[in-house]
Amino acid sequence: MNPFEAQPPVDPPNVAPEQPSGASLLPMPGAEAAPTPTAPHYQPAPPPEPLPELPPLPEERSADGRVILTDSSVTIRGRQFSLRELERAEITPVKWILWYLLGGLGLAFVMIAFLQNQLRTGPAMLGMVATALLLAYGHRGTNRLRLHRLGREVVNFALPGDTAPWQRLTDELNRRIFRVHDYDARQAAALLAAADEATRQAAQAAADAQAAADQLNQPNAGNDFPG
Repeated sequence: MNPFEAQPPVDPPNVAPEQPSGASLLPMPGAEAAPTPTAPHYQPAPPPEPLPELPPLPEERSADGRVILTDSSVTIRGRQFSLRELERAEITPVKWILWYLLGGLGLAFVMIAFLQNQLRTGPAMLGMVATALLLAYGHRGTNRLRLHRLGREVVNFALPGDTAPWQRLTDELNRRIFRVHDYDARQAAALLAAADEATRQAAQAAADAQAAADQLNQPNAGNDFPG
């Protein structure tokens, strides 16, 4: 019989377990805690600088006062149009064909009748003068101003007189129309570029925040030390 088997088991000593102290929670000397990754902080894109206002232009007015042109509108025969609703303007000299034909044909008939001794000198001269005036009146005609509006029908105006002054005023009207449209286009392009930049920065910030969150969810191997 083995003498070690007959001995009773030894009871464990009645000693309270050692309580962990705060020192055991401190990091080991020489070991540094791993930094916690955080998402970078993005400042919102600054608002775009507003474009400078267009300098005012002097008022242009026709000799008879039928057309008044400012830097933002044009008034023709009492009807006002904004330059932003216009696409372009064009002026075309138009002859009055009816009066032109009546004057030419009447002058021809009077002269033929006079040469055939069907009319005396006095009535023939009066007829020639009257038909010549009709011919000159029809040949002079008028000036047709066409206003092309954006997405709407064309508006026509009849402007009497020589074509050259109306042509100069129409050129100035087109220049101011293109000036206003160019300013609006540059302003819209600046706003669109600012919106695209804000969207890009927001997407980049969201991607960086997602990457930081994924890194936090992974186990941090730098804090595992051997016991």
